[in-house]
Amino acid sequence: MKGSDRVATPISASPVWKSSARDFARDLDLSTEEVANLLELAREIKRHPARFRTALSGRYLSLLFEKPSLRTRLTFELAIKQLGGDSIVSNGPIAAREPLKDVARNLDRWTNGIVARTFLQSTIDELARWSAVPVINALSDLFHPCQALADVLTLQEHLGELHGKKIAFLGDGNNVAHSLMITATRLGMDFALAHPEGYAPSAEVVSDAAAGAAISGASITITTEPQEALAGAHAVYTDVWASMGQEDQAGERQKRFEDYQVSAERFAQARPDAVFMHCLPAKRGQETTDEVMESPRSVVFDQAENRLHAQKALLLMMLG
Repeated sequence: MKGSDRVATPISASPVWKSSARDFARDLDLSTEEVANLLELAREIKRHPARFRTALSGRYLSLLFEKPSLRTRLTFELAIKQLGGDSIVSNGPIAAREPLKDVARNLDRWTNGIVARTFLQSTIDELARWSAVPVINALSDLFHPCQALADVLTLQEHLGELHGKKIAFLGDGNNVAHSLMITATRLGMDFALAHPEGYAPSAEVVSDAAAGAAISGASITITTEPQEALAGAHAVYTDVWASMGQEDQAGERQKRFEDYQVSAERFAQARPDAVFMHCLPAKRGQETTDEVMESPRSVVFDQAENRLHAQKALLLMMLG
């Protein structure tokens, strides 16, 4: 442990780091300024974790998981524990035995926040509607906002100033692409998505992202041509071709997405110093190759680590 950490006194989040958002159900629940403050706080937590070890003492989280999880579950459990609080976990369909509104109003009597990883965005929205404590979207079919926060934190570490940089996403216009598009462009990054026909992102999400990009001066490119998206990219991102719940589409998707694999040859179409990103878990040999995953320019495990720090900052802002 560093000497500065050993002698530091515990502190709570500064008022500037307090979020005005009631919930974090979708990326736009945090203002652009709040996202910037969160990233600043996450860097501070990462540098000096011991200073925050009692910041959420006596606070408890409900963790609800309809989908299996490694990074999301463990990083949220570690985050609240390392901030002095604790968590309880429930696996399986959230409303299998009783209405969502009843689940929400039970949990808000027992805990200080609800983190939910669900199939449907409507599940997150309904929990937020009925809960008196903050609800955090840990993944839905429409958004993955906590992943995007860790991603831009990682990009700041490797690229420095984000304004004017470009990130290219190859593959499905899915929840990861949605959140990354909104968050990166609000911070001034140009965003390009190359997808096969029929797998475009939500038009509504693109419209929301474009509104933020217009303010920051960023650009958004949606194309079916990987080389167009990759040209001049400082970061190249991909995700699995078939997510949980899409297993019956896996064969068809594998055929449709073959040209969007981030191989070494594809990766070389970006800038020579571009970094490679993936939210994990990765299917090596499908959306990317082992060679790219293990490349010195792969930052996938930095992204995974930064889930912990970004989520600590988020919990401090929402519960602190």
